[in-house]
Amino acid sequence: MQTTFVMIKPDGVQRGLVADIIGRFETKGLRLVGLRQLTPSMKLAETHYEIHKERPFYEGLIEFITSGPVVAMAWTGVQAISVARNLIGPTDGRTAAPGTIRGDLAMDIGHNVIHGSDGEDTASFELGLWFPEGLVDWTRDAETHIYE
Repeated sequence: MQTTFVMIKPDGVQRGLVADIIGRFETKGLRLVGLRQLTPSMKLAETHYEIHKERPFYEGLIEFITSGPVVAMAWTGVQAISVARNLIGPTDGRTAAPGTIRGDLAMDIGHNVIHGSDGEDTASFELGLWFPEGLVDWTRDAETHIYE
């Protein structure tokens, strides 16, 4: 099992897409082990996106991600990182395939509704940053019907 970080960005929250997005992850078979809604502080946003600090879009990204509430989530499952990335789709919603979250719900690179960890190290860092208190450990009875 693997755990990954996923965040519904302010545009997704403002557009009322939270339930639809959560439903896609649950329907796929991932298990929700962390959930919180908050408006990120400047410090949290800067720490999360520090890797992009030298990029020209950094200032706008920080302004955007702190502009309103986000929904931070932790999802667990077999190969959860790649499964989540496939559900999310490529960064640009205009070119993302139909059926992906961005392909169905996003029209922009900057306001693309959702963020997902891109690897194990990133997931570990982001989960620790957004869920310092830890995650909920529980077993879903239905997993016997999801995995062999």
